[in-house]
Amino acid sequence: MKAVGYHVPLPIDDENSLLDLELPVPELRPRDLLVRVQAISVNPADVKLRASAAPPEGTARILGYDAVGIVEAVGAEATLFRPGDAVFYAGSIDRPGTYAELHAVDERIVGHKPASLGIAEAAALPLTAITAWELLFDRLGVPYGEKTSEGALLIVNGAGGVGSILIQLARRLTGLTVIATASRPDTIAWCRRMGAHHVIDHHQPLDEGIRALGIPEVQYVASLTATDRHLPAIARALAPQGALALIDDPATLDIVPLKRKSLSVHWELMFTRPLYGTPDMIRQHRLLNEVSALVDAGLLRTTLREDLGPINAANLRRAHRILESGASIGKLVLFGF
Repeated sequence: MKAVGYHVPLPIDDENSLLDLELPVPELRPRDLLVRVQAISVNPADVKLRASAAPPEGTARILGYDAVGIVEAVGAEATLFRPGDAVFYAGSIDRPGTYAELHAVDERIVGHKPASLGIAEAAALPLTAITAWELLFDRLGVPYGEKTSEGALLIVNGAGGVGSILIQLARRLTGLTVIATASRPDTIAWCRRMGAHHVIDHHQPLDEGIRALGIPEVQYVASLTATDRHLPAIARALAPQGALALIDDPATLDIVPLKRKSLSVHWELMFTRPLYGTPDMIRQHRLLNEVSALVDAGLLRTTLREDLGPINAANLRRAHRILESGASIGKLVLFGF
């Protein structure tokens, strides 16, 4: 089968940083699906791994998490899907990725593709939807579907992939006032399109931007980037007994100053459940099915920003360069081999 991978971590401008490969069809575990991949999207996690994680000598690492495809075969103990089903999912960090024609994935982290979306539009959603959903409802503990919630949520980097879907979830499924951060006219417009009530500039102190809106403090903060840089302002912006959830990788994070307000801190990594095979791993299957239903009901929209063409090494190198620039909006998608 065709696949795209790498043998050694290299700068993305090196032609060997991502290579077109031919690999055997993956073998299935008992609860696996074999999916013929139709479309993928590219995430910052792909870029971080390609730049730093060396595969075992003599092997290639296949990146990629988001995928849309058709089930070709099922494992001996799989019960949730049948061959021919259209699915979408975000894979697992400890298995070969979705930059491949055929991909093996545990059915407990797979959902039915939204019927109302094309394959490229659907491929933009799984990883960021899982991350945003778990951050908002599992980590921060915001009640799902209750429009009576009071207070405000600050989303740092609202125009990124996770921010784009998190804005929608918070706006459509909670009663929170949604404040996103952005700094360019195009990113500000994107955040408003996704549903943010307010947009403030993250190049200015966040607490000052919030107060300028006439909102003295927020109950929740979703910090999606530069948490260490923003932490002092986040501490000032959060209400006593508020909550901070983050997804980025600061070298260090001193949370002692959060003690005075009894603030809670939550990490979100959507790979935790599949990586550890947690007893509630199937929640990601149910979560994706719920996202699919919300999309088909018109409550959520795709976060696709740009289609980069077929799945091959050249187009994936282009996608990685765009993400490394730090100026991307929404999601980048490739489809077809």
